[in-house]
Amino acid sequence: MALLLGLDVGTTGCKAAVFDEAGRTVASHTEEYPLYHPHPGWAEQEPEEWWQGTIGAIQGVIASAGVDAGEIAAIGLSGQMHGAVLLDDAKRPVRRAIIWSDGRTTAQCRTITETVGADRLIDLTGNPALEGFTAPKVLWVREHEPENFERARLLLLPKDYIRYRLTGEVAMEISDAAGTLLFDVRQGRWSDELLEELGLPGTLLPDVRGSAEVSGQVTPEVATLTGLAPGTRVVGGGADNACGAVGTGVVRGGLVAVSIGTSGTVLAHADEVRIDPQGRVHTFNHSVPGAYYLMGVHQAAGYSLRWLRDTLGIEDNGGKRAYAGMTEEAAEVPPLAQGLYFLPYLQGERTPHMDAAARGVFFGLSGIHNRAHLTRAVLEGVAFSLRDSWEILRGQGLPLDEVRITGGGAQSDVWMQILASVLGVELVRTSATEGPAFGAALLAGVGAGVWTSIPEACEATIRPLETIEPGTRLAERYTEGYTLYREFYPAFKDLYRRAVGHS
Repeated sequence: MALLLGLDVGTTGCKAAVFDEAGRTVASHTEEYPLYHPHPGWAEQEPEEWWQGTIGAIQGVIASAGVDAGEIAAIGLSGQMHGAVLLDDAKRPVRRAIIWSDGRTTAQCRTITETVGADRLIDLTGNPALEGFTAPKVLWVREHEPENFERARLLLLPKDYIRYRLTGEVAMEISDAAGTLLFDVRQGRWSDELLEELGLPGTLLPDVRGSAEVSGQVTPEVATLTGLAPGTRVVGGGADNACGAVGTGVVRGGLVAVSIGTSGTVLAHADEVRIDPQGRVHTFNHSVPGAYYLMGVHQAAGYSLRWLRDTLGIEDNGGKRAYAGMTEEAAEVPPLAQGLYFLPYLQGERTPHMDAAARGVFFGLSGIHNRAHLTRAVLEGVAFSLRDSWEILRGQGLPLDEVRITGGGAQSDVWMQILASVLGVELVRTSATEGPAFGAALLAGVGAGVWTSIPEACEATIRPLETIEPGTRLAERYTEGYTLYREFYPAFKDLYRRAVGHS
């Protein structure tokens, strides 16, 4: 039986996970790396630290799995979307990567929109110009660091930089390319029109491959560093959200994936191009050939709970992890936290507001509120923000028949009961628990010939385990709460801009 390795180059660390052909996890190992905030609203990482994290994760998972590395048939790559990795002639980074959560490029987004035209941009790329995307970051470097832009010869995304380090091959695959704002999602290729309009050379962009297409082999030097077998095949892989969809089996119409990781997403499969003309949800090419997905994105989902944990200094206690203790406390608090609301805009917000100036708010604080109330408000606020995406996707005419949950937040029964009740739908927890790393491994299996197609791989390995039903009374309370929640952003919108101007 072949083994498959999935690598997920995430925001907080690199996860390496080994799976067998039945989809069972053999071993998993994560190595963390830093995130840098040089100025308020900026977010950067060092590509070399991704690479060192990848080496450590691979070494760790091989040791934990206790297998011969030669049994690993192929490697699949997943990773955070949108990060701009600019390389020089020697394929060395010219600066730190500006990553997905960076919000410095508002002026460049305005320039793109005015140059291309808002409607034409959405028609070509499936998306408006947003600070999180790659193209505005490249324009920012050109404008503010011309010496670095002059040195740049190649643009890669985070996981594709790791592909280069593993194999020496330069490539990008379609689901990640679709998130650059330089890709024609209808035609499935780089947009010459956009490149010309923005004055960017096409030579910056690598070839685009399929997600399950073999795109290189592990070099002998990397084999020595990691313990992998030289010549191990590396497939195209996918953006973290595309791999998350594959890893939960959301590869056919009617299926939806809701993820609570660092960010939060609501993702629906589409068999044909569907684009929200207002650009509130993204349309990207799926890892499944010829398919697409529509997705609402929330910048600070699990990150909001992590921020609260770190800010309050909550630590593990007696073997009970901090998050578990926090959510157990929150379960003792009544729904809507006795009038306390949380707006999870700690890093600005995408869906539905598309506003990098938005900021987090606790509203309704009083002397009766304690740590448990704060936690409950965070859990509910993230759920309300995900409902914003849910409502938009419902309006796109897509079938939304089954909702599958993934991400670290999906492991919390308390949080999932809240989410099911806020959305008013049944949630399905599946056998897949390793998120995008598992989806990347399935893509590797297709590339290695273990399965003939991505849907076949999902059918062979993913099983529904349990359902979480919305509570009737809870759903009624949350319908009331969501009505009020939707009024907060319009009330604060102008204040956000004034406050950010003073930061």
